[in-house]
Formats: sequence, C-alpha cells, structure tokens
Amino acid sequence: MESKDDRVVEIDCLERGLLSESGPREDCEAAAEEEEPVLYRASFEEMEEKFVKYRTAQWVLYSLPLVLAWGIGLFMLLYLPVRRYILRKEIRSRRLYLTPNAIVYKVVRPVPFPCFGVLKKEKHVLLPSVADIVIEQGYLQSLFGVYSIRFENVGVRRPPSDDVQIQGIANPASFRKAVLTRLSDMRNEAFSRQVSTVEDVSHLRTPTTWMSPSKSSKHDSFPQSGDLIILQKLEEVGSSVKRVQSLIEEQSPQTSEPYVLRARDST
Repeated sequence: MESKDDRVVEIDCLERGLLSESGPREDCEAAAEEEEPVLYRASFEEMEEKFVKYRTAQWVLYSLPLVLAWGIGLFMLLYLPVRRYILRKEIRSRRLYLTPNAIVYKVVRPVPFPCFGVLKKEKHVLLPSVADIVIEQGYLQSLFGVYSIRFENVGVRRPPSDDVQIQGIANPASFRKAVLTRLSDMRNEAFSRQVSTVEDVSHLRTPTTWMSPSKSSKHDSFPQSGDLIILQKLEEVGSSVKRVQSLIEEQSPQTSEPYVLRARDST
C-alpha cells in the first residue's frame, strides 16, 4: 500500500512534467535529475528571527481577547512554544526560486501536533500567467521588518486572498526584479519569433511575385493573332490614304490651268 509521502512525490513529479516542454515523464527519478536550471534563488534564513517574532506577536494578540471566551486563549498561550517550533521548521524548509518557465515554491510544514508528521507543499506559478509581483508590509510587519510578496495573475480579476502570498522573504525587491527581467526577456523572444515567422512567410511569397511580371512580359512581347490582323488592316488603310493623297496632288495642276486661260480670254 502506498504511503502519503509516496503519493505526494508522485504528484510533484507529474506537476514538474506538465511544466516541461516534453510533457509528463514516465520515470520520476529521471524527471528529478532533469529539472530546469535555477535563475534566481530567494533566501529566508536572514529573516528567521524576525519572522518568528512577528508570528509570535500575532499569535499572542489573537490569544489575549480569547482568554475571556471560555479560556480558549489560555490554551493558545500554552501552545505557543509548539507554535514557535513549527514556525522555525517551516521557514527553514522554504525554497523559492525562479526557473526559465515558472516560479517554484516548496515548503515542508509540520502539522499542529508535530508527532503526527509533516505536510509538503509545492507550488508552480507559470511565468506567462504572472502580471506583477506586489511587495506588501502591514503595520505589525513593519514593526518587525517583515515583508510579504504576492503574485498577481494576468487577465483575471480575483480578490487578493486568492493570489499566492509568501511572507518572510529576504530582499523581496531583488526577487521581483529578477522575475520582471525574465518576463521581459520572454516577451522579447516571443516578439522576435513572430518577426522571423513573418519574414519567412514573405520570403516564401516573393518568388511568385517575381514570376508574375515575367509571365506578363512574355504575354506582352508576343501579341496574339487578333492584334496582328488589326495591325495589318491599319497598314492597308494608311497605304490607301497615301494613294488618295497622291492622286489629288496629281490632278490639282490640271484643274488650275484651264481656269487661268479662261480668265485671260475674258480680258
């Protein structure tokens, strides 16, 4: 019978396979060895003490008002050392890094009673679906110097609670800059591919455009038989007109001489 951890590892393997270009892999071990390269890795170690103090203060603020509610807050205060242990184990296990295609977040979180095991969580956020990374800091977070980042989705209007939010990251501005730089590179690559595709299509169409003028020139240089007949008729008409003109010129001196003789006789 498969254990819970085995099922989690299998699901994580399939999720990594869906993110890759070749699709799900049959062998999970081979998939783990062929993971994508890491472009940027975020850190949580520097913020461990501040994060634990911030979450402890938050837990105490929630517990004090509940002391009056049937003593529930008192049990929460007694549970505080276990809570701090869980927070330390959680932030030490966090992994947040940037790959060429996605943002990967992994964490191993102990259950509320650590003797019962841990909960593994692995989240992959595809870069094309990321619109922006928001850096947030509330009033209580500002007292302890803790920041949180939130990934906004593209083209989907959702409440902020539905977005992926991670607290306790060190240097959130550097991580945001790395993600936005990678997004800009991906857009430039997509634009260059579109331009190259358009150029290839234009190169394929240019031979037909070059052949069409040659075909038309051939048709123009060799006129059809009807055009030849018309040209012959025009030449015959022109020759007949020239003959008529020559006959008129030959007859014009003969008609003018009798007219002159008659004029002299009358004088």
